[in-house]
Amino acid sequence: MTDVIILGSTGSIGTQALDVIQRHPDRFRVVGLSAGGSQIVRLAEQVAMVQPARVCLPTDESADELRKAVTHLGASVPAILTGDTASADLARTGADVVLNAITGYAGLEPTLATLASGSVLALANKESLVVGGPLVMSAAAPGQIVPVDSEHSAFAQALRSGTTGEVARFILTASGGPFRGRTREQLAHVRVEQALAHPTWDMGRVVTINSSTLVNKGLELIEAAILFGVDWDRIQVVVHPQSVVHSMIEFQDGSTIAQCSPPDMRLPIALGLSWPDRLDDVASPCDWTQARTWTFEPLDNVTFPAVELARTVGKKGGTIPAVFNAANEVCVDAFCAGNLGFLGIVDTVEAIVTRYIEGSGDDGSGEQLTVTLDHIRTADAWARQAATEAIGRNS
Repeated sequence: MTDVIILGSTGSIGTQALDVIQRHPDRFRVVGLSAGGSQIVRLAEQVAMVQPARVCLPTDESADELRKAVTHLGASVPAILTGDTASADLARTGADVVLNAITGYAGLEPTLATLASGSVLALANKESLVVGGPLVMSAAAPGQIVPVDSEHSAFAQALRSGTTGEVARFILTASGGPFRGRTREQLAHVRVEQALAHPTWDMGRVVTINSSTLVNKGLELIEAAILFGVDWDRIQVVVHPQSVVHSMIEFQDGSTIAQCSPPDMRLPIALGLSWPDRLDDVASPCDWTQARTWTFEPLDNVTFPAVELARTVGKKGGTIPAVFNAANEVCVDAFCAGNLGFLGIVDTVEAIVTRYIEGSGDDGSGEQLTVTLDHIRTADAWARQAATEAIGRNS
C-alpha cells in the first residue's frame, strides 16, 4: 500500500489524481490533502471519500468552513493544519509519494519540504524547477523526482529506450493553444473567455492562460532542461495541435521515440504515483480502428515570443527565471481582471526581465553565487512589485 499526500487536491490535477487512486484502492491510501480554500465543498467531498488523516488550508476561517461541510456530510473531521506554510508542513509529515499539484511559485517550498522528508515527489508544479531549479535538484536524491507534466512524463518514458549519451534532441510538443495560426495583430483584442477556450486540454485558469500565450511551453522548456540536465539548444519545440504525441526523444542514430495517448492527464498522474510501474484502467488508448491525422508544424516565434524568451531566461539562470515566472503570474491576474491586454502579458514580462538584468547586474555571465531560497524570495517579490507598477502605469 502506497501512502499518498496530494497538494492542491481540488484543482484539475488533484481531482484527477483522486480518480486514479479510487480506481486502485488496493494500491494507494491518501493520508493528506491540501487546498487553497476556494472549493470547500469539493474538498469536503474529497475528505468524506478518502478519509485522510490530515488536511491543510491557508486560513482558520476556511478550516471552520471545512469542519462544517465535512460534518454535514456525516464524515469524520481530520486534523486540519492552517497558515501560509501549511502545505509545506503537511509535506514534511511524510508519505511514500507526495503529488505537488499546487499552481505557481507557491509550490516551491512544499517541493523542498517533500524532498527533505525523503518522499518521492510526483511533480506537477513546474514552477518549482523554473524558479528554484539548482536548489531543488541539489536537494533531490537520484530518482526522487518523477515528472507529472504530460510532456516531461513522455520524455521520461521515451528515455527508457536508450542511454542519456545516445540522445540527440528533446522534442517538446505544444498544442499551439487557442490562437494557433493567428498573427500578432489578430491577438490585440483577445478576451479572457477566448484565452480560456483551450482546444484540447481542460486545465485550471492560470495554466490555460499560460497555454494561450505559450508561456506554459516556455516554463516547460526550462523544466525539461533542469530536470533532465539537457543543453538548452538541444530542446526543440514543435506544434502538434492534436495533443496526442506528448513529446519525443530523438536519438543520435536518427531514431525518434514518441509517447502517444489521447489527451488525458490521468495517464502521467498515474505514472507519477506508481513509477516505474504502470497501472491498469487509467486512460483510454488511441483507437487504431479509426482514421487519424497527426500534424506537426514549426512554432511561430514572432506571434508567440514567450518560448524563446524563456530559453534566454533559462540560459542566464540565477534568479532571472524567478523574475520571469513572478512577472507572468502578476500579468495573468491583471489580464483576467481586465487591467492588461493579451499581448501585454508577454510584453510586460519581457520588460520586467530586461529591467531586472540591467538593474541587478545578474546577466548570467561569469561566476554566479549559489542561489538560495532567500535570493529567490527577494527576486520574486521585486518582480511582482515591478510588474504591478508597470501595469498600473500602462492601464
